[in-house]
Amino acid sequence: MNAVLGSLIAVLGTLLGSFSTYLFQQRTALRAEAVAREERLRQERLAAYSEFAAAVTELKRAVVAVWLRQSDAVDVSHALAEADRLGALAETARFRLQLVSGRPEPLADAAFAHMEALRGAADHVELKIREAEFEAAVSAFITAAAERLVATRRTAP
Repeated sequence: MNAVLGSLIAVLGTLLGSFSTYLFQQRTALRAEAVAREERLRQERLAAYSEFAAAVTELKRAVVAVWLRQSDAVDVSHALAEADRLGALAETARFRLQLVSGRPEPLADAAFAHMEALRGAADHVELKIREAEFEAAVSAFITAAAERLVATRRTAP
């Protein structure tokens, strides 16, 4: 009888050990999956922030080119076409940014809004001032984006 009881205890101990190992492994796998998902989302956000900053900076370059070529009808026509194309790309990047971040992006909107001020500059001095304001707006956007990315890394499971 003692041999049967000892065998039964050994089998139950083995089953309990196997079951607890399974539970710990399952919890570890779920945690690893959550960390991987969070990192993928962080990488998507990083790509969206970078893409928007690059697109809006290229748009600024094109808008300034339009402003500088105002006196030549042929050149301004080509520059306007390029600015229009880059404007669409910047708008697309802004939409993607909002989708990935899951919230409104007022600093991105502010940087984008500076395009109208650049277009309306009265002279070279005002153009330089508007460019500096644009660069400050993009810098504020990048700083806030970097802070969000660092914060999401710290709060990952």
